[in-house]
Amino acid sequence: MTKEVRRYTTMVGEKEVTLETGKLANQAGGAVTLRMGDTVVFATATMGKEPRQGIDFFPLTVDYEERMYAGGRIPGSFFRREGRPSEEAILIARLTDRPIRPLFPKDMRNDVQVILYSFSADTQNPIDILAVNAASAALMISDIPWGGPVGAVRVGRREGEFIINPTFSEKNESDLDLRVAGTKDAILMVECGAEFIPEDVLVAALEYGHQALQAIIELQERMASEIGKSKREYPSFTLDEDLKSRVFERVIPGLEEIFNQPYSVASTYGAIDDLRASAVSEMASEDESLAGSIQQAFELAEKEVVRNRILDRGARPDGRGLTDIRELSSEVEVSPRAHGSGLFTRGETQVLTLATLGTPREAQELDTLSPAESKRYMHHYNFPPFSTGETRMLRGASRREIGHGALAERALVPVIPREEEFPYTMRLVSEVLSSNGSTSMASVCASTLALMDTGVPIKAPVAGIAMGLIKGEGDRYAILTDILGMEDHLGDMDFKVAGTRDGVTALQMDIKIKGITPQIMAQALEHARQARLFILDSMLSVIPEPRPSLKPHTPRITVVQIPVDKIGAVIGPGGKMIRSIQDETQTRIDINENGSIFIAATDVESEELARDRILALTESPEIGRIYTGRVVRITDFGAFVEILPNTDGLVHISQLDSQRINKVEDVVRMGDEITVMVTDIDPSGKIRLSRQAVLEGWTAEEARQKDRVGNRKSSGGGRRDRYQGGKKGSRN
Repeated sequence: MTKEVRRYTTMVGEKEVTLETGKLANQAGGAVTLRMGDTVVFATATMGKEPRQGIDFFPLTVDYEERMYAGGRIPGSFFRREGRPSEEAILIARLTDRPIRPLFPKDMRNDVQVILYSFSADTQNPIDILAVNAASAALMISDIPWGGPVGAVRVGRREGEFIINPTFSEKNESDLDLRVAGTKDAILMVECGAEFIPEDVLVAALEYGHQALQAIIELQERMASEIGKSKREYPSFTLDEDLKSRVFERVIPGLEEIFNQPYSVASTYGAIDDLRASAVSEMASEDESLAGSIQQAFELAEKEVVRNRILDRGARPDGRGLTDIRELSSEVEVSPRAHGSGLFTRGETQVLTLATLGTPREAQELDTLSPAESKRYMHHYNFPPFSTGETRMLRGASRREIGHGALAERALVPVIPREEEFPYTMRLVSEVLSSNGSTSMASVCASTLALMDTGVPIKAPVAGIAMGLIKGEGDRYAILTDILGMEDHLGDMDFKVAGTRDGVTALQMDIKIKGITPQIMAQALEHARQARLFILDSMLSVIPEPRPSLKPHTPRITVVQIPVDKIGAVIGPGGKMIRSIQDETQTRIDINENGSIFIAATDVESEELARDRILALTESPEIGRIYTGRVVRITDFGAFVEILPNTDGLVHISQLDSQRINKVEDVVRMGDEITVMVTDIDPSGKIRLSRQAVLEGWTAEEARQKDRVGNRKSSGGGRRDRYQGGKKGSRN
């Protein structure tokens, strides 16, 4: 039976948002389409009928499927169908997951799957924020227990004024790209890229965005009250309180003793593992089925001990104060052949970033629904199992690795020089060698070192730090600077901030509770600013500024600008000319459709030779200019001399020497090089040359006056091997 189609509309900022349900996917738990402009996102939310056994976590999956038909395009892959999700699609799925996950019941074990499609993309309204709102609406009207709704908006800033949900073109003109999601009362998720935005402006933008998203929250509440399904009952997976109390009584004294000892990853985690194993062995000796519950209770006990020590005594697991940063060290030139490298270590977290410079043709081509077609700066992040002392199968990049790489990339984009100033494609790869808290921010620091070691003229160095939060009862909370892996796992917030001395360039917040206030965020931002300045001082003590020049083995790129109508001459028939130049000069040459030619060479001589060849191909002869050319044809009345590639002119026999000669061969032979002056170019392009003018030091006008040949019309030279309508022209 067809359901009634229901539409709900509201204004978010200055744009109309429409939610529709009842037409599509009526067997899903909840299904909606959300439209802004001509961009339409489809979202479904469905829960499994039975709980998943043998797990101690809530199994939520969020997938965004980017459909190229939404933009009227056919996928660029060999099979011409969507394959592995693009980086952009993965980032949208992660962005959607983060604000909805904290609002599910912690004791639920039924699978929940949120699937989103792009049905229409107008290249004006970005899909990511719409996906978050669509997922929330699908959950709200579904039978799935959930503590929403969630609203999300993008905040831009142009000429000092905030903009809600800017278009792609407005976003390109904005110095702020802030995505914020929250409930009616609190902020849940923040993702931000910025161009040196001060912390107080960020807090104002967060409050502005949180106020703007209230409209979409109210719309979802109205939908749920009018057409929402009754929430389904589910088996609750909770620990037996008596068992929990017994485990707490057994292990808390031991945990307190462990955290009273000097901290190190090996000794502290080893002692915790030994205590856990001992408790499980002892308490499950008569009933092995209790082992899993005992381990869960142990983790809760560990969480309580760590959090209470921080809240009550300000005592962190490694003994630091709340704002203390672990020991720092930086190093450059770790790899002798990479174009640049930087090693950054903070406590037990260590990241090595290696930089590679390439030509413009090596920029990444993007086949997504975004208007962007390519990018010349790429940041890739790898997190191998040995970095945490573990073993696992090596696969492709995980969602987490893609997300962390994108965050580090976003942090550095504002300081990357423009292509006009530095015409290179740049790829940075951050290899996590050891992990104990915030490898993404360590990647930012290592990448800054690598860029400066390479000699990239970045606008300013960037550093990053991860902040944490322990939230107690009522108004009790503690903000932690430079969180450990344990504090991230057992805490309530992972708040990553990157920037320069002048302001923030990237910000990301993930929380496990139902939101935090702008006041807490303001305090966290201030602590992060102080930490960032401290880290920058440490980094700059190793390399205070970018190297003044690239390393000897790094390709040098020179830009030559030629007229657009000369591009064909440089490429040659079927690319023959450009291939021959590259082969002969051992260079790589890229040609832009605007006439910019990029020459990449590893030595000055090769670069100069390639540049001279290109300029010669695109140069037009000038009257009065002197050229050294090669004799390419001899006739009774003179010699034809090639003064530029594919361009020759006639030196009449009377202009070959200062004295009268009887035969052309008395002065020149085929293949000889002679120096001549261009004395005339007629309307048809035929060129008149004079060797005598060079010998006598005449001007072009003087040479013309002394030219004794009366009939020039029948004997000029001209362009050879030129393109006319795509075909080689004939010689006159």
